[in-house]
This record gives sequence, C-alpha cells and structure tokens, in this order.
Amino acid sequence: MLYPKIGIRPTIDGRWGGVRESLEEQTMAMAKNAKALIEAHLRYPDGTPVQCVLADSTIGGGAEAAACADKFTTEYVVATLTVTPCWCYGSETFDMDPRTIKAVWGFNGTERPGAVYLAAVLAAHAQRGLPAFSIYGHDVQDAADTSVPADVAEKILRFARCAVAVGWMRNKAYVNLGGVAMGIAGSYCDASMFQKYLGIRAEWVDMTEIIRRITLEIYDHEEYGRALAWVKANCREGFDCNAGKNLPQVITRSKVVPADKDWEFVTKMTMIMRDILYGNPKLAEMGWHEEALGKNAVAGGFQGQRNWTDWLPNADFSEAILASTFDWNGPKQPTPFATENDTLNGVAMLLGTLISGTAPCFHDVRTYWSPDACERVTGHRPQGVAKDGFIHLINSGATALDGSGAATNHKGEHVMKPFWEMTDQDMAACLEATDWCRANYEYFRGGGFSSHFRCSAEMPVTMLRVNIVEGVGPVLQLAEGWTAHLPDEVHTPIDLRTDRTWPTTWFVPRLTGKGPFADVYSVMANWGANHGVTVYGHVGADLITLASMLRIPVALHNLPEERIYRPHAWAAFGAGNAEGADFAACKHYGPLYR
Repeated sequence: MLYPKIGIRPTIDGRWGGVRESLEEQTMAMAKNAKALIEAHLRYPDGTPVQCVLADSTIGGGAEAAACADKFTTEYVVATLTVTPCWCYGSETFDMDPRTIKAVWGFNGTERPGAVYLAAVLAAHAQRGLPAFSIYGHDVQDAADTSVPADVAEKILRFARCAVAVGWMRNKAYVNLGGVAMGIAGSYCDASMFQKYLGIRAEWVDMTEIIRRITLEIYDHEEYGRALAWVKANCREGFDCNAGKNLPQVITRSKVVPADKDWEFVTKMTMIMRDILYGNPKLAEMGWHEEALGKNAVAGGFQGQRNWTDWLPNADFSEAILASTFDWNGPKQPTPFATENDTLNGVAMLLGTLISGTAPCFHDVRTYWSPDACERVTGHRPQGVAKDGFIHLINSGATALDGSGAATNHKGEHVMKPFWEMTDQDMAACLEATDWCRANYEYFRGGGFSSHFRCSAEMPVTMLRVNIVEGVGPVLQLAEGWTAHLPDEVHTPIDLRTDRTWPTTWFVPRLTGKGPFADVYSVMANWGANHGVTVYGHVGADLITLASMLRIPVALHNLPEERIYRPHAWAAFGAGNAEGADFAACKHYGPLYR
C-alpha cells in the first residue's frame, strides 16, 4: 500500500562562512525531533505507524528546496512541515507545491530570529495563495534546548493527524450500494462534492449484485462456515416484536427468506458487502477475477429501504458489524458504512473514524428530552451529566457494537478503542452487551436482525454531521459532549416509547450558554439533518483543523476559541469573527481538489 507521508523540511540561513555552518546541527535536530514525535504518536487507520520523509539536507535556497520537492514527489508526501530556528530566505525556501498541505514551525528563541522567518514565510504563503499552518511555541527556549514543547507538539500532531486523514482518503472510493432511501436528501450522492472536497471517487453498485453473489455462491465458503459458527455462538437473539401479531397478507407474502434462514442470509450479505468494497483474493482463486478486485473503497453505504427491505432481510447486522472494530476474524479496521446510504452521514463517519481511530456510530438524532418532560413521563428528574436534558440517539437497527461502551481500559473505565487495542475480553463484552432483535415486519417485511444495546457508560464523545447547503457547499457541524447513563427508572419508560429493538445512546452536548449551545434544546433545534455520528473522545479541534484543510466551513461547534487551529491566512479574512472568516476563506480558496 502507498501510505501518505509527512515531509519534514529543515530550512536554514543560506549564508556560508560561519552562519549556516553554525546552524546545521540545531536545524537538523529540530527536523529529526519532529519526525520522531510524529512517528511515535500517530498511526494510520490500519494501525501501522505514520511515516515521515526527511529532506536530504537543510534548505538554504531554491536549489535545495527543489531537490527536496523532487524527493517528496517520489514518496507520496501529502503534507510538509517546515522547521527552522533562524532567519531564512522565505520565498526561496518555502514549499511552493500547490498539492501539499503546509505547516511551518519557527523556533521561539532569542539567539536567532526564527519567529521573524515564520512571520515572513507565512506572509509569502498567503500572498501566493498557499495557506499554511503556523507553529510557534508560547515560551522562549534556549538555543541548546532540543525538546519539543507541549504546545508545539500538540500543533504538530494535530496538523500531521489531519493531513494523514486527507491523504488516506485521496483516490479511494465511496461505494453506493443502491441509491436513495425514502427521500433522504443525504442519500443523493453528490459525486462532485466527493471528488472536489475529499478526492474520493463515487461508485454505484446495484443492490441486485448482492443477490447475484449469494445465488452464484461468490464468497469464501470456508470463511462463511467460520463466520456462521461465530454468529451462532455469539449473537444471541433478543425481543421479537412480531410475536403474536396477526399480520396482513401483504407482509406475510413478502417474507421470501424463511425466518430460520435469516442468519445465514445476513452473514453471507456481510461478507459480500465487504468484498464489494475491498476485494478478496480468495475470489480470484475461485475464478471470479473481477469480483476479487473490489472497489478500492474507503467508505460506503447501503440503501436497503425500501426496494430491498420490502422482501429481503435488512442490512442492520451487516452495517453494525462492518462499522465495528471486530468480527469473526478478530480485531479489524472499522468501515464507515452508512445506514440508508446517507452519504453525508457516511462522510461524517469517515472523518470521525480517521481522526479518532475508533468505530463510527451511526444514529438517528431522534428526540430532545427536557428535564421537565423526563420528570413528567418517568416521575424522575434527570441527574448528573443529564441534569439539563439529553438527546435520544437511536439508529434504525444498525450501530457499531463498540457504541455499547462495554470495552474497558486499564483503569476499568468504559471506553471505545482503536481496533489494535481491542482485546478478547473487550470483544466478548461488546457481544454480551448486544442482543439481536428481529426486525419489525411492519417496517421491514423481509426481516433481519437489529443490533440492540443500551449504552450504559458515561464516555466523552463527539457528534458530527456533514450537510450540503445550496450556495455554500458542504458544511460540518459538531458537538462535543458525553454519553449519559440513565437509571433504569428513567431509561426504560422512555426507551419503550419508541422502537425497543434498536440501539439507544443518551447524548448530552457540552453547553456554552450562548447561541446554538445555550441549552440542549438549541443543539437539537440547530442540528442540520435527521442523522448524526458519534466517535469516541473530544476530537472537535482535530475535526475543525481537518475541515479547514478540505475547505469545508464549520457551521456549528462548541469549542473554545483557543482550541481552534486553522491556517494562518484565515485571520486575514476577519480575525475578530472566526466563524465568518472560516466561511470566507473556504469560499475564497475553494475545494482542495479543483
């Protein structure tokens, strides 16, 4: 695989005869320290350490800058970090490649004017239309101090993490299995948006392809045997809401897969969806060479409703397992895979999991519960993190099993983990926390099973969503907050008011006391669509940085101003109005891949 890399550019004062020579060791040490920091702390989505490429020499002028650029073009460098402790010739040493994302770290020291170079080169970047991120330590360091201050390290890692996410998406595909589900606007795949803002190819596969592969047995038969055995051993059935109902003929005639064959069908379906997205060399051994290639996917979605679910088992099991950090083969990279093929929620899943490394949990943003309404219905006023009200997040049957919060860290705290940290105990706990309820035949005539769990953990999470607004383009909204654990006497009567076969998460956003975060109701009222995504941790700052790299403005967030990190040139669009400047800068520079 061709991994996106961070290029490290050590720039230096080009004057030979004492000046340059005296700075060589310090300058190269800065570059090596930045490289070591990134490679020690960041991983690609597949779990391997992020790779950096170091220029062969310090860069004192245009010739060395060109040599560095030549090297980087052979290494799939998607972003460059220029570092220096001193004055350098800005327009001769800066990264002028329009294809790379850029940052500059100027050393805060009194012996040499690293800050002067930083300011000068950032002005050059802005003047040439090549925005760059500024990195400058808060406190003065001694010239001999080779450490990377905490505030500098935070910006370097945020820049590199987000740049790697940009590179990871580039030239991959979003795979639409089917088309638009039940008039959901986000299901209309905007191929131009995917191409121009994310560098992603949009592909479509008719849902009949799944039926073809099931009928012709185009799947790994050995793996299917193992997968079905795992499912039968670990996926216990839960509540059947169809029991005892006298269903009309239009429903009973539509169930073409017998109920006792549903597990076999949805297991095959899951394997086939994965193979369509990523390919499977085993299929080539079976003579199915085209199918073995896959679609080079980075994300996807399944239409399901209604052309599929009116007669075939739904994809709730498939969607939940694909998005989880494990399956019958053990820990695995989670796949951002959208219910109802809501492509814009699929983008949110993708951005969230690239930044957090954790499973993306798809939700319906269903209901706001005020403290008064909660007390009226349950007889109890919410306490703790939920005391000011909460939002009911409940997907129509498919959410990653990690969202149960059953995994634990070394302190015994309930968390969501990257797949490479998932243990056998974590996987078993997530499976134990989940039962699989038969789909409501009145909604899903073809049957299937929904991943049903209750998130009983209080965890930090970030909810996000991408929307498209006419005249603006894609916009991102996000809300940092927590999952809430409601006591049974509150949870149960509320949960039973809606579909009890679906997974429930109670979400509480962090309030700021103003605007859309004045209260929980305002967050619900300002949310841009019926769907949202949660990922583990408070990762809003990273998402804002990533959005600026992609030129996607952020329409709603609850982060304090000091956590917002965007290219230095954004301040030129209105330093006193960060949100307005973001919209203006994104419009001016346009999408990353024009």
